[in-house]
Amino acid sequence: MSKRYALSDGQWQRIKDLLPGQAGQPGATAKDNRLFVDAMLYRYRAGIPWRDLPARFGDFRVVHTRHSRWSRGGVWRRVFEALAQDADNEYAMIDATIVRAHQHSAGAKGGIQKQALGRSRGGLSTKIHATVDALGNPTGFLVTPGQAHDLEGADALLKDTLAQTVIADKAYDAQVRLIEPLLAKGKAVAIPSRVTNKQPREYDRDLYKARHLIEDFFARLKQYRAIATRYDKTARNFLGAIHLAASMVWLA
Repeated sequence: MSKRYALSDGQWQRIKDLLPGQAGQPGATAKDNRLFVDAMLYRYRAGIPWRDLPARFGDFRVVHTRHSRWSRGGVWRRVFEALAQDADNEYAMIDATIVRAHQHSAGAKGGIQKQALGRSRGGLSTKIHATVDALGNPTGFLVTPGQAHDLEGADALLKDTLAQTVIADKAYDAQVRLIEPLLAKGKAVAIPSRVTNKQPREYDRDLYKARHLIEDFFARLKQYRAIATRYDKTARNFLGAIHLAASMVWLA
């Protein structure tokens, strides 16, 4: 059996007890959790339709339904958060990246806006907002329609940040909305001023160079082809897949 994209034994040992279906828990005991996680990794890394999953993973409809259930129940998020407890909070970096969405990703209940899809001249898109720690490991996510401002991510992801310093690019130069609240909490910021700012702010230029770490993370995230191009109809399932992919970064 091919092990392409599959969990290693060591990776499986680190997450197996975080998954549903453990002995003594309510409900049926899950004997195939590892096969299911491997199916998820295969689908999102290869960027294939669900129906093209190899037969060894079982009925693709069952795999998709289970992914929806785990995403809705927050399973992928809890696995990610358990791994991210080891974050180095000396400083945090925040940024956002836009991914094109396949035309078939539209049509879920609530309309495209509710499903974190935006329509522009280039078609449908989703924006992934993310934070990483001082070592470039992911610590948080938000998905919004592609046209959303980067500060929407900052509002959600930096509200209760444990980081001592926040590093971001000029898109986050918002004195009242972001910078003053961070300074009031005793945080430091390394955020350059926009050219239109009449009172440019001093910042640590050497520390700012570390911002490449979040760009490096986005490059790793987009190795998952079904994330680099969004196929999921619901924002919930897409975010679940992002949490799974980010967990693999922590497991590397």
